[in-house]
Amino acid sequence: MAVFLSVLSTFLVGVILVIAPWTALWDANYLLNPHPVLRSVFLSAFTRGTVSGLGLVNIVLAFLEARQHLLADGDGA
Repeated sequence: MAVFLSVLSTFLVGVILVIAPWTALWDANYLLNPHPVLRSVFLSAFTRGTVSGLGLVNIVLAFLEARQHLLADGDGA
């Protein structure tokens, strides 16, 4: 059960990180309004792509972790 929750949480964090930078919620970050320099950095395509890339890494890690545990269970260990 712990392995399943670990894979699921890693996968879900990855999906959120891939999708979130491209939504209106990312644009409507009111905490950055007093800081125009930070706001421009967070709204740049480079930052959005970087966050999405980290999400893709999480998704790949989730699949690799699931594969590793499925193969280990198949060996009878």
